[in-house]
Amino acid sequence: MNRDKFKGDWDEFKRECREKWGHLTDDDLLECDGDYEKFLAVVQKRYGERKDEVERWADDWYSEREQAEIRRRHATVSRNQM
Repeated sequence: MNRDKFKGDWDEFKRECREKWGHLTDDDLLECDGDYEKFLAVVQKRYGERKDEVERWADDWYSEREQAEIRRRHATVSRNQM
């Protein structure tokens, strides 16, 4: 997990996080403020033994965004080479 990228995507992430994991409150997400380690601590507090599931979801969420960005850049490079 790229911590800087996570922080940069925080606003989008927390919207989707609220939808997926309803026990996370606005105060919980405010406490995290884009910090992945704080996010994991808050998840542990709210979800206990399901922490691994939430962490896996967060990693997958980030990975999907990263792959989409790579595809966009590749498409741009391909168009520019025509």
